Amino acid sequence: MKIYKNPIRFIAVFISISLATACSDFLDEEDESNFTTDTYFTKAEHAESAVNGIYQPLIPITESGFGGGTWLMLEFATGLANTSLGQATNIYLVKDLINNSDNGYGSSYWTEYYRGISRANLAIEKIPDINMDETEKQKYLGEAKFFRAYYYFGLVRMFGNIPLITSSVDLGSEQLFAEQVSPNAIYDLIISDLTEAENSGLPWRDDSGRVSLGAVKTLLADVYLTTAGFPLQQTANYALAAAKAKEVIDSNEYTLFDTYDDLHNPATKNTGEYIFMTQFAAGIQSGNWQPAILPYNLGISAYSAQTGGIFSTNEFAESYEVGDKRAEEKQFYFRSYSLEADRNDSINLGAPYIFKHFDVAANEESAQSDLNWSLYRYADVLLMYAEAANEAESGPSADAYEAVNLIRQRAEIADLEGLTQESFRNAVRIERVHELSFENKTWYDMARWRKAYNPETNLLEDFVGHTFSYLPNKALTERELLFPIPTGEMQNNPNLEQNPGY
Repeated sequence: MKIYKNPIRFIAVFISISLATACSDFLDEEDESNFTTDTYFTKAEHAESAVNGIYQPLIPITESGFGGGTWLMLEFATGLANTSLGQATNIYLVKDLINNSDNGYGSSYWTEYYRGISRANLAIEKIPDINMDETEKQKYLGEAKFFRAYYYFGLVRMFGNIPLITSSVDLGSEQLFAEQVSPNAIYDLIISDLTEAENSGLPWRDDSGRVSLGAVKTLLADVYLTTAGFPLQQTANYALAAAKAKEVIDSNEYTLFDTYDDLHNPATKNTGEYIFMTQFAAGIQSGNWQPAILPYNLGISAYSAQTGGIFSTNEFAESYEVGDKRAEEKQFYFRSYSLEADRNDSINLGAPYIFKHFDVAANEESAQSDLNWSLYRYADVLLMYAEAANEAESGPSADAYEAVNLIRQRAEIADLEGLTQESFRNAVRIERVHELSFENKTWYDMARWRKAYNPETNLLEDFVGHTFSYLPNKALTERELLFPIPTGEMQNNPNLEQNPGY
């Protein structure tokens, strides 16, 4: 068997195989092995199965075990996370500012996101020719374009200059060894895809977890806000970000949960505050990050693997305002828990572990989590709007105050009022850090702000020169504004140039 080391080359072959096997329920022909991408796309079921496959690369990002997990990369890059998982080399490469291109987390992001892009390209290319209901066709194309934008948005922020691939790839394609392009070119495609997805007939929300119009507009608001900051600094996009976030707010389709318990209650997934999530189901595809957020082998869980992969630094968990409900025990964090052997007995965990992702039923009973992983929730939109409107309007408006104060009122802390543009900017940014902690948001914010949060002073400092509380003698440099392109990609694609400093 030939082994394809180049992920793009592998994806081209994988798609042909997976479409001929995983979707075989929809096929009438007797010899399923004869199907190719040229002959498969013939009816509506094929369009659906092709689009369903674009969701799948979201799942491996959250997988966790004694090797850590891909999603941890973006958290340890903030300096606000700690670990007791000694054998997870990839964690320490990022956490201790000694990262290199051999980091398996970066390789996983690259491979899975380009896998998703490859599947989206194929769907966008083939679905238009299928004889099917036109309304459904446009919705599937909208989903595919949303995902192509979503995956590229992650890659361009993590890796900078990356290959732009917009068509299906086989072993003879010119794009097999694609050259890198500037972030501007990537964002042009992202915005074009999302604008088209807005007009594809998707519903404002979809409680089944499929892509919705709310998800499309939320992602587009995030893209505009990001491009208004570093490195592009297209400041006119602040107004576009505010307008797009306001559309989501004014839709009245989303609302903050009354209690933080709903953030980790399987019964609330795809409802209320949640706009878009990675879908999991206990016993089928169980939520797979629980082992990473459990203290190392302290016996509090029904899970056999309790890895101590990630928890908050003490400095960060203690940086919330006095009286902030999010900092109370078993709200966003927890420092003690009952023992699996005797739920009437409890143990001090020795650190603030992450409760906002903690599935109580799975940990106390089944070891099969039914939680979804949140990619976008309404609190994020409110904070996007407050930040963008403040920049676009040269100061905070009544609507901007209302948006951020809804977050603060749930946390039971005082409303913001009477602030200058600069003081409001800093307050909203710190609110983002506290509200969206450990949701893979903070490092992206740091990169676009060129600012890092100091939990000991409760201030934002220049990114370059910032030191982590546990690493006082080593400062962030410009190199940490991007992650290294994985070694395997550099070796297999001669057209790639490594990011500076790696």
